[in-house]
Amino acid sequence: MPYMKQVLIFIQIIVSVGLIILILLQSKSSGLGSAWGGGGGSFQSRRGVEKFLFAATIILSVLFFIIQVSILLLK
Repeated sequence: MPYMKQVLIFIQIIVSVGLIILILLQSKSSGLGSAWGGGGGSFQSRRGVEKFLFAATIILSVLFFIIQVSILLLK
């Protein structure tokens, strides 16, 4: 079982780096800065690469959560 925990931790590191990269690649106008007036654009639908980045971010964040819970249950 300790081997499985080490593999999960390694996968967790890979997923977290990927999640950080995906978050940084998203447009700045849709981030937290728009809450204080940073983004002056109107509502627009996601298309192409932006839609892929959004979906991939959600998938990686759910995967991150599942792996973390698995690591905690292996203790």
